[in-house]
Amino acid sequence: MKRVFMFPGQGSQYVGMGKEFYDAMPEAKAVYDLASEASGLDVAALCFEENDKINITEYTQICMLTTEAAIYAALKAKGIDCDVTAGLSLGEYGALIASGTMSMKDAFAVVRKRGIYMQEAYPTGGAMSAILGLDADRIEEICKETAAEESAVVSIANYNCPGQIVITGEANAVEKAGDKCKEAGAKRVVPLKVSGPFHSQLLTGAGEKLGEALKDVEIREAEIPYLANVTADYVTDKAEVKELLTRQVSSSVRWQQTVERLIADGADEFVEIGPGRSLSGFMRKINRDVATYNIDKMEDFEKYVNR
Repeated sequence: MKRVFMFPGQGSQYVGMGKEFYDAMPEAKAVYDLASEASGLDVAALCFEENDKINITEYTQICMLTTEAAIYAALKAKGIDCDVTAGLSLGEYGALIASGTMSMKDAFAVVRKRGIYMQEAYPTGGAMSAILGLDADRIEEICKETAAEESAVVSIANYNCPGQIVITGEANAVEKAGDKCKEAGAKRVVPLKVSGPFHSQLLTGAGEKLGEALKDVEIREAEIPYLANVTADYVTDKAEVKELLTRQVSSSVRWQQTVERLIADGADEFVEIGPGRSLSGFMRKINRDVATYNIDKMEDFEKYVNR
């Protein structure tokens, strides 16, 4: 068996996420305490108590990563680890923690800044839409055509799975590209509730700020292999990590290609660690033949640990 731990990106957060782990396992509580120390926020309160901040990018990111890291710490406390790891967008920091490439404390401090930089980068006029049921190559063509016609930014943000591609950029260009996708045969175009045009060139400035923040962060040799979003490939040289994380903010997330690479290399068990079931849903469309698990709540955790 070759086990993959995979960590989701923002979008599946909810009030109360991780509280069962916080209450039941000291290893998980210690992670929330560390995140609060590293970020200067009361992360447990943000995750567990009713509030409006949890859906604002600068807070969402630290809350999501903390919850993922807490569940990961709970698994490690039971002697369960992975053979390889990857994460989608923000989730790549979960993979960095699991791989041993970045300390948990550093990851929390960096992600707190990443959330702020992405929130501030393009506060108005950006949009993202999910395109369902249209070939990725056709969507790429439509984005290029629309960008040229409108002299505006629109491109692919996420290659999630067959039949689900997310586009990003300036709102008018995203809307027009979406209309063209419908004309080309897309089943649906779903505008996403996001606070910016993430993973587009409009966030290059945010990536540059993140690059500055990463300068003082220690990057270690990976103990467990991990794959980067930008390349859908293994990161074998720790000197590349900071550049890849800087580029990731404004580059396409190649998630489908990442999973296909892992399966080609013999991965046959995928465990989604964190809120929601988004990555597990993508797995069903990428390859139904591999075992897929999701650990969001304590019930999921106990079922997986005791299976």
